[in-house]
Amino acid sequence: MIMESIQSTKQRFGIIGMNPLLNRALEKALRVAVTDISVLVTGESGVGKENIPKIIHQYSHRKHSKYIAVNCGAIPEGTIDSELFGHEKGAFTGATSTRSGYFEVADGGTIFLDEVGELPLPTQVRLLRVLETGEFLKVGSSKTQKTNVRIVAATNVNMSDAIQKGKFREDLYYRLSTVEINLPPLRERKEDIPLLFRKFASDFAQKYHMPTVRLDESALKILTQYNWNGNIRQLRNVAEQISVLEKERELNSVILMSYLPDMGSQLPALRENEKSSSDFASEREILYKVLFDMKNDLNDLKKLTLELMNHEVSEDVQEKNQGLIDKIYGQKSEDDNQQAIPALPVEKQLQEPMESSVQSYDYAETITEEEPLSLLQKEIEMIKRALERSKGKRKLAAKELGISERTLYRKIKQYDLSDESED
Repeated sequence: MIMESIQSTKQRFGIIGMNPLLNRALEKALRVAVTDISVLVTGESGVGKENIPKIIHQYSHRKHSKYIAVNCGAIPEGTIDSELFGHEKGAFTGATSTRSGYFEVADGGTIFLDEVGELPLPTQVRLLRVLETGEFLKVGSSKTQKTNVRIVAATNVNMSDAIQKGKFREDLYYRLSTVEINLPPLRERKEDIPLLFRKFASDFAQKYHMPTVRLDESALKILTQYNWNGNIRQLRNVAEQISVLEKERELNSVILMSYLPDMGSQLPALRENEKSSSDFASEREILYKVLFDMKNDLNDLKKLTLELMNHEVSEDVQEKNQGLIDKIYGQKSEDDNQQAIPALPVEKQLQEPMESSVQSYDYAETITEEEPLSLLQKEIEMIKRALERSKGKRKLAAKELGISERTLYRKIKQYDLSDESED
């Protein structure tokens, strides 16, 4: 009886294949459809996950109500709460009227959340509340609303990794995956590949009004052995290319292989992330590491300077802190013809009195004057030049400097530059 239901479901939704894993996924979908249990559909990109929520909805008591599919990865993070839960008038800039969200519109029906792994964390909190209590708040509203929806989610993200990295809430995952349905990739359904190709070739022949493309035995062997990382979507695209571009309707393995990317250049649809040697999550972390390294080098330099100031014999200090000197100034390479920096200049600086050389005094003076004042002076100079070029118009000057008008106004008052600008 179940097999008959599976076959009728395949015919109704255009699903092709006799693979046991595929049949098991369809069986689970049919069994869970009569309930209101939340379902999580997993599988690689291109395996046809969007069919499962349609099956669940059509075989449920909600089939006469709305079915809404939402691609969570395609909605910007700033507007996704408004899209899902709605907003009140004036809740944010551009909210000129009250809007109903998907959860309000689909009341009594089914919502399919595709790419649910891409949801931002604040939205995950809102979704968890809907799943647990059926309540939600519109953006900008304090009034709680009730909704009765069936949620079916899908993702191609490794949820265990996402939870471990803090990108997905563990409690939401367990709430969504009350029943988990996994669709196998095409490389695990090799017996279905020829059937799918014939179906796609026939569809494109009807669409473009041309004879159907056929493959000989060698081409079918290559087709079956190929590792379809793009899954059914990739197979469909290859079938369409061949149907349109090839004049001959009987194709051999040589012609087919010209349409298949090399194994080494294929881009997998889902792949474990390899840890790099640096293991940095973002550019910000890289910048932090560079700054910390600079701070450590500065502390080492301060330590070395203090040692030199407290000891009269610089050779002993040099010998004692040779590792520290090499770390700060670098070791001398064999190919370097220049004199090593660390030891000799430091010793000379200690032995020679400050008054002995006017040039060295001037050099030191130049450094001490420029270092603390350069940033402040340059900032004031840049503000003055921007105000001059904009003829005192603060808005234009702020735009040129890349800061807000409020910040520019504050700096004008701070540096007493009010004469440079006009009101």
